Amino acid sequence: MKAPVSPTSMGEFSPEAVEAARRAGAPTYRALVCARLTPDLSGLSVEDLPVRAPGPGQVRARVRAASLNFPDLLMTQGGYQFKPEVPFVPGIEGAGEVIETGPGVEGLKPGDRIMLHSKTGCFAQEMVLPASSTRAIPPGLDFAQAAGFKAAAVTAYVALVRRANLQPGETLLVHGASGGVGMAAVQLGRHLGATVIATGGSQEKLDVVQANGAHHTLVLANGFREQVKALTGGRGADVIFDAVGGDVFDESLRCISWGGRLLVIGFVSGQIPTVPANIVLIKGISVVGVRAGEYGRRDPPKGEENLRAIDRLAAEGVFRPHICARLRLDEAIDGLRMLAERRVVGKVVIEP
Repeated sequence: MKAPVSPTSMGEFSPEAVEAARRAGAPTYRALVCARLTPDLSGLSVEDLPVRAPGPGQVRARVRAASLNFPDLLMTQGGYQFKPEVPFVPGIEGAGEVIETGPGVEGLKPGDRIMLHSKTGCFAQEMVLPASSTRAIPPGLDFAQAAGFKAAAVTAYVALVRRANLQPGETLLVHGASGGVGMAAVQLGRHLGATVIATGGSQEKLDVVQANGAHHTLVLANGFREQVKALTGGRGADVIFDAVGGDVFDESLRCISWGGRLLVIGFVSGQIPTVPANIVLIKGISVVGVRAGEYGRRDPPKGEENLRAIDRLAAEGVFRPHICARLRLDEAIDGLRMLAERRVVGKVVIEP
C-alpha cells in the first residue's frame, strides 16, 4: 500500500486531486463531501478521498462518531458566518481514536480516545486536525456521547455560568430545549439549583426533556408568556436561554423578571429579532450575547477553565447527551434533513 499523501489545502478534495491520488494507488477513506452550496442538500455526496499524513503539530484520527449541528447544515447552504471554500467535508465535532501523530506532538499516542473539534472535516471515516483541537474523552462517555458533548456543553456553561451567573433558587426558561444545546442547558440549570421551565415544539419532544431535568414543560404553539408568569407567581423568569429568536424572543421580553438576563444563543427560527430599548430600560434587564467559542479564543485561560469544568461535570454525570439517532455515513444527508425539519431530540450522530 502506498504511503498517505502529505496534508495540503482544501484543494485535496477537488476531483482532480482525488483522481490523481487514485491513479497513484494512494489509500483512501470515505467522507461526505459538499461540492456545491445548495438549499436542498443536493450538493452533498459520499466520496473516496486520499488518506493524508499528519504534518507538524497535527493528528490523524479515526472518526468513530460525528455529531450533526445546525452550523453543519447552514455551511452546506452557504448560510453560516464561516464559509469554507468548496469542496469541503462538513462536520464540526466528533470523537474517535488517534491513528498517528505528526512531528512535535506530545501527550498523544495511537489508540488514545479523543474528542475532535474543527470548523469542518468530521463527517468522514478519518481526518487530520491540529493536536490542539483534540481533547481526551471524559470518563463515562461513549464515542457517540462524546461526539455530541463539547459544543453543546460549553455553550450552556458559558451562557449560564459565565454570562448569566445563574443562582440557586432562580427560574431558568430554556427555549429550543429539545435540541442538543437546549438539553445541555436544562441539565446544567437543574444542577445549579434553578427551577427549569423548558419550551419545545411538541409534548412528545418535551417528555424527553423532562426526563433530562426540566421541572416544567410548555408547548410553544400554546404560547408561554402567561404560563411562565403563573409558574413564577407573576414575577417572570430570571434567566431566559433563547436559541430560537423571532417571535419567541419578543414574547420572552414579556415574561422576564425585573433585572432578568435574556441570553441570545441563536436564531433557529430564521428570524433575527430587534431589541426594544424601552423594555430593557423599564424592566432593568440585560440582553446578553453568547458566543462560547469566541469567549475562549479571546480569553484562553478562561476558555481552558470552561473546558475543564464541563469535563468534570460530564464525569459527574451532569452532562449526558441524549442520542436520538445513530446513522451510517451514507445516511448523513438524512440526518441533516432531520435537523432542517426540526425532527431531532437531543443529538443525531453519524458512525462512519
